Amino acid sequence: MDISVDFAGINLKNPVFTASGTCGYADELSPFMDVAALGGFITKSISLQPRKGNPTPRIVETDAGMLNAIGLANIGLDRFLDEKIPLIEELDTAVFVNLAGQTIDDYVAVTEKLAKIDAIAGFELNISCPNVKKGGITFGTDPEQIENITKHVKKVAGNKPLMVKLTPTVTDISVTAQAAIDGGADALSLVNTFTAMAIDIETRRPVLANRTGGLSGPAIKPIAVYLVNKVYNEVAKPAGIPLMGLGGITTASDAIEFILAGATTVAVGTASFPNPAASAQIVEGIENYCVEHGISSVKELTGALN
Repeated sequence: MDISVDFAGINLKNPVFTASGTCGYADELSPFMDVAALGGFITKSISLQPRKGNPTPRIVETDAGMLNAIGLANIGLDRFLDEKIPLIEELDTAVFVNLAGQTIDDYVAVTEKLAKIDAIAGFELNISCPNVKKGGITFGTDPEQIENITKHVKKVAGNKPLMVKLTPTVTDISVTAQAAIDGGADALSLVNTFTAMAIDIETRRPVLANRTGGLSGPAIKPIAVYLVNKVYNEVAKPAGIPLMGLGGITTASDAIEFILAGATTVAVGTASFPNPAASAQIVEGIENYCVEHGISSVKELTGALN
């Protein structure tokens, strides 16, 4: 029984990744699970200069998930190269770096440096973060800007695949997906978080210092599954572009829903907070599902929705 997949030209041992921003830069999960058991790992966002991110509080638990307004806080490119690349070189899994910036030139500069590093398998272009005032989601809602930034970043990505992360906060996600493909995207990841708010009724103020944050977790899963299926049918399948599905995946059953909807790979994020070993357990669960249902290859499940 084979749970390996081909994703934008990279052969992965299985379809499960960590989601960017939830599991650090490289080895933070190592005390809790064998990172090598995963198909891939996506780092926290890396920007040209270090970012402090938004003021605290910037995370709050909700009834069925979590709101975060981290604001792309990260150590910056130089420290990432010095401190984290040596750790990434030791990981026996495909590592994608999530790229952040305020301008197209920022994204290009980061990509150009990282494209030369053999230990990096590919890139995830983050143009859909709802928690920063400049860059972030402003790139990800305008099809013309999406195509333009994707084109510029793809030009300097070398032979590494470029995956574009899509926001659900648009009128028609198939339009933005097509724009990314027109710009040269090798894969798409969807969806990023939904802009949302929690209010403290005693103070009558938003709980988050940023007022709003990105909603993730089980609450968004049914919407995310629908959007993956929509993009798969309307854009990705005709173009031969693979999808990474994410949004509320907690169990292997959740992951399989996304795969049936059209995803080639999946990413686990919020579930790793209460259970750091969630992604490895989901790999095992997918394998068990395939055995129980007589499926010889997990590839058979992609887009196999009746």
